[in-house]
Amino acid sequence: MVQQDPQLIFDGHNDVLLKLNGMVPAKGDVRDAVARFVQGCSGHIDIPRSETGGFAGGFFAIYVPSEDPGGDLFSEMLKPAYNLPLPQALEYRNALPVALTQMGILIEMERQGAVKICRSVKDIRETVSSGRIAAIMHMEGAEAIDADLVALDVFYAAGLRSLGPVWSRPTIFAEGVPFAYPSDGDIGEGLTPAGKALIRKCNALGVMVDLSHLNEKGFWDVAELSDAPLVATHSNAHAICPHARNLTDRQLQAIGESKGMIGLNFATAFLRPDGKMLPETPVTDMLMHLDHMIRICGEDHVGLGSDFDGATVPVSIHDVAGLPVLVKAMRDHGYSDALIHKLCFENWMQVLERTWKGD
Repeated sequence: MVQQDPQLIFDGHNDVLLKLNGMVPAKGDVRDAVARFVQGCSGHIDIPRSETGGFAGGFFAIYVPSEDPGGDLFSEMLKPAYNLPLPQALEYRNALPVALTQMGILIEMERQGAVKICRSVKDIRETVSSGRIAAIMHMEGAEAIDADLVALDVFYAAGLRSLGPVWSRPTIFAEGVPFAYPSDGDIGEGLTPAGKALIRKCNALGVMVDLSHLNEKGFWDVAELSDAPLVATHSNAHAICPHARNLTDRQLQAIGESKGMIGLNFATAFLRPDGKMLPETPVTDMLMHLDHMIRICGEDHVGLGSDFDGATVPVSIHDVAGLPVLVKAMRDHGYSDALIHKLCFENWMQVLERTWKGD
């Protein structure tokens, strides 16, 4: 049994809002779902297990699932090779109500004292010091943003501070990568004119742009256009696992040179060299990716981006309560306490300081 580690974790990505959205009854009252999160519920994250695991906060994704997901994604990713067709693009008018519901869930979580929605690094540090979970409102896939970007202003006013233009399937802004192994992200076209306008508006507001799920041409379009650090909240090293969702050394180098950030994704299909979404994945695979990304990006530009409640994670970690397993593995691997603190917490604070505008 691994003892609770004092190292706090700030995490680059979770899908707990999607999980709780599935618990909302037909009448649409989110309070019961949030109460279950506070008391303890299924999945990877809730309040009791967060306290056990040292989970201090992170990016809470607003994600609109596909109307027709096209089969069991995780089962297909058990095969030796796969190239899964992407779901159809979602229309703004269908995506917006779902996104608003998930935003409402996060606001209710704050109302019930489970989290605090943070709009500055000062907010995060004060919230963590108080023992409360610090939540960044993030959007994974911009289907709920209109071409005129009016909705972006509304979400920003509500607390949105991070946005990914795509979740793999195409949007009016960009194209994503499929779930394909072995493959890379050099698939499809780059940013659309609307996508370039979105990046400029995010830069002006100080909304962080998340490059995870974006295809390679889109990545380089953002790199050329954006005046902010390049950030991939939950991606891994293609050199270790040649999956389309992972980033090449050239992309990792660009992230480091921009003083940006990459968060280690715990999804086993993006960790394992064989690309399979199997829970029987050793923590040493996670360390291989960390070692490689630190070597290419630099130790100031790597952190964690678990994808809790959105993926199969290594069985030895299992859920947020198992985060000390990874911390202990880092220490046993020879990482210093100072480096562990950077990877687990401080690097996210620094890149957000470089990205967000003052509130």
